[in-house]
Amino acid sequence: MESQKVTHRIYAKAISLLENHPEGISWSQLLSRIKESDSAFHPKTVNGCIWKLVEKFPDKVYKPSKGLFRLIKHKSVRR
Repeated sequence: MESQKVTHRIYAKAISLLENHPEGISWSQLLSRIKESDSAFHPKTVNGCIWKLVEKFPDKVYKPSKGLFRLIKHKSVRR
């Protein structure tokens, strides 16, 4: 199924962006950067993937505050 491939690519891009921003990324920045990375991504699919990011990857991603996403491995890095 093509949709699985698309969501996999969206999740991979989100994790990659979080790798490069140990301080975390806000929901709106994550959304716009993922959409900019590939024009084939449907905005609602990107939104849904971000909304489920912590649920899908609880061992990798957490939200230290509302609307902010960070990788767990960067938890000790101060903002």
